[in-house]
Amino acid sequence: MRAVILIPALAALFVVPALAQNGPRPLGVFGRWSAAVSTENGEKLCYAYASPTRMSHRRTDVYLSVMHGPQGRNQVGLTSGYRYARGASVTATVGRTRLSFYTDRDMAFARNGTAAVAAFRSGSEAVLQGPRAAGRPRGTVVDTFSLRGFTAAHAAISRECPQRRRR
Repeated sequence: MRAVILIPALAALFVVPALAQNGPRPLGVFGRWSAAVSTENGEKLCYAYASPTRMSHRRTDVYLSVMHGPQGRNQVGLTSGYRYARGASVTATVGRTRLSFYTDRDMAFARNGTAAVAAFRSGSEAVLQGPRAAGRPRGTVVDTFSLRGFTAAHAAISRECPQRRRR
C-alpha cells in the first residue's frame, strides 16, 4: 500500500518542477548535486538531484534524486531514461552497502530511502545496476553517480523543508 502512495509522489519529483505554481527555485549547487524547491497546491517539494558521471549505455534524462515532500522524507529515486520491464529490480552499491530499488515505468525507487541517504552521506559514489530496457536483448545498464556534494545538498533541502513535528 505504501509503495502505491509513494510512486505518484516520487514521479511528481520530475513532473512538478515543470508545472509548479511558483516554478522551481534553486537552493544551490553543491559539488555534483543541485538542490531546488517548488510548490504544488500549496505544498513544498524539496529535492536534490545529480546526473551520472558514467553510463554504460548512452541516454538522456537520467537522474538520481532525493525528495522531501508531503508524502514523506528521504524518498530516493532514479529516473533511468528508459522503460523497465514489469517487475524489474535495480541495485545501488555505495562502498560495501547494497540497496534494493523497485521499478515503475522509467523510474526506480529505493525500498528504504533512509538507508540510501545514510549510505550516500558516507560514500563517494553510487553505482546503480538494472536490466536493459523492456524489449531489448538481455544485459545490464550501469550508471555511476558522484556523491560529492550530496551531504550539503541534502542539508539544503532539509533546511528548506524541515521535518514536521508530530503532535
